[in-house]
Amino acid sequence: MQPQLKQLGLTQLEKALPALFETARQEQWTYELFLTRAVAAEIEGRDRRAAERRMTAARLPTIKTLEAFDFAFQPSLSERLLWELADLSFVQTATNVLFLGPPGTGKTHLSLALAVKALSAGYSALFTTLTHLAEALDTASYPGLVRQRLRRYTTPSVLVIDEVGYTKLSPGQAHHFFELVTARYEHGSILLTSNTGFSEWGSLLGDEILATALLDRLLHHAEVIPINGRSYRMKDRRETLETGGQK
Repeated sequence: MQPQLKQLGLTQLEKALPALFETARQEQWTYELFLTRAVAAEIEGRDRRAAERRMTAARLPTIKTLEAFDFAFQPSLSERLLWELADLSFVQTATNVLFLGPPGTGKTHLSLALAVKALSAGYSALFTTLTHLAEALDTASYPGLVRQRLRRYTTPSVLVIDEVGYTKLSPGQAHHFFELVTARYEHGSILLTSNTGFSEWGSLLGDEILATALLDRLLHHAEVIPINGRSYRMKDRRETLETGGQK
């Protein structure tokens, strides 16, 4: 039977069939129940494989969840707002979510957690840092390659752009960043983290007019979430020191 299942593309059912046969014999399933369970096994297997492919394609540096975030450590942050965002209406409306604050305050954790929620719901996602994004577009050697790489960042339902503000962009990189934000405008959500206030983006991009135009598109449909709290990394470091390195 395995060759026939492979020919039909029922690879997930092929894996599940021995266990289904055994359970069907033990519990004396009807033909109708067996067929229902067999079809369900194929669908569940396909869904699982699709979820694995989405997760791999997203290139998340690590898996983070909202459940694991210590909201008590960041009292300036609205836990209710984050859980509202977790219902993913921002993805459906192509709304951007921008986390602003000093290093170590949980911006990347929260953006990854929302990306994981989107992936679990069947949306596509992709993670990148602004530096990596800018270099990938700037090093494309001909226009066709630029368009091809740009599509990599415009296709996912959710694009996470981390570490905006750590390095200044060249004129070419700033232009490509503007192109990307424009291409995703009202078509796909951006989850962005930055340690730099918007007033400093002119310096970041090296062009005040370009920065104004980019921010106009980025913020038109956006939820801006400032985090004015302490650093988790410094908290962990202090706790390690206080316990003599035993954690």
